[in-house]
Amino acid sequence: MQKIELGNIAIEVKQKNIKNIYLSVYPPLGKVKISAPKRMNLNTIRIFAISKLCWIKKQQQVFKNQEREIPKKYLSRESHYFKGKKYLLKLVEQKAKPKVILKHSRIELYVRPNATTEKKEQILNKWYRSELKNIVPQIIEKWEKKIGVKSNEFGIRKMRTKWGTCNIKAKRIWLNLELAKKTIKCLEYIIVHELLHLLERKHNNRFVSLMDKFMPKWKFYKDELNKLGFGYVHWNY
Repeated sequence: MQKIELGNIAIEVKQKNIKNIYLSVYPPLGKVKISAPKRMNLNTIRIFAISKLCWIKKQQQVFKNQEREIPKKYLSRESHYFKGKKYLLKLVEQKAKPKVILKHSRIELYVRPNATTEKKEQILNKWYRSELKNIVPQIIEKWEKKIGVKSNEFGIRKMRTKWGTCNIKAKRIWLNLELAKKTIKCLEYIIVHELLHLLERKHNNRFVSLMDKFMPKWKFYKDELNKLGFGYVHWNY
């Protein structure tokens, strides 16, 4: 692992068997990493980093200003979100199979007596996963028709650094479990973003043009996601 220092910004450099150079800024402290082709010399990588210095500082400032969620304790009257709406949690202890029931203004979490915080989280996350699996297929189908692409499958998992990914070769989309808490429009934005990678692999001008064409307000939804308190996501340049 090599390092480049630009003033007070330290950049980790990892050279791999890849064709292009990639720059990423990671929360919560704005750690910077570059992945570069093995053939590229360190001075060329440094020049690239300097050219992106303003962008790096901007991303670091975003993470610095971003609200952080307080760790949940899964107790009654604690706030939890679903589809962008805030609900109050109602904890119900019972000697029966755990379950979650969504009511008008609350999420009822049924657990066995003395269930740990970790167990309560697992039960609620299982419910979030199930709800996403019900919502996502129709959104994917809607946008596949509009864009003119076809994915093979999708999956849901907890991710610390991304809202979604696309395995272009397998045509498989992965979505962050946290998206169950966000608005449907934000969920749609991530799905559109990943589907468009089936047309354009890179985040280049063509990709931006495609986003503008199919979802003109995508930058608004991106900003909304950045404001919603999930502090583990980074955006690649």
